[in-house]
Amino acid sequence: MSVPASKTKYAKLLAYALPEAIDSSEAHLRACAEVKKLLNKDGITPEEKKLAKLLTALIVAYEKEKFPYLGNASPLDVLEHLMENQGHTAKDLWGVIGDKGTVSKILNGHRGISKLQAKQLAKFYGVSPATFI
Repeated sequence: MSVPASKTKYAKLLAYALPEAIDSSEAHLRACAEVKKLLNKDGITPEEKKLAKLLTALIVAYEKEKFPYLGNASPLDVLEHLMENQGHTAKDLWGVIGDKGTVSKILNGHRGISKLQAKQLAKFYGVSPATFI
């Protein structure tokens, strides 16, 4: 059972973070960095989880508007696109989402991307986990 978020603590966190609609690539990068920071934190609070969820929704909305062609892309298509743009090879993902065999199966379409792997890829590429689901 999860602990409910405190409205007072969440309000303070919102006042600090000042989340707003994302309208530029710079704002997108800042929001992605904030989500990455929250998701990498040990002992994330319920309020921080709630903020990460809100920021992820804002990121997804921006990405859908800015990159509509990705809406029809599969998670594998998106992964391949990010790998190409970053100059990554399968070897670069070995420590991120599994061993050589797991990465090979995913990139060859023989295995889907799990929710855990989606989170790990999101941290690695600085995007929303929803990108890979």
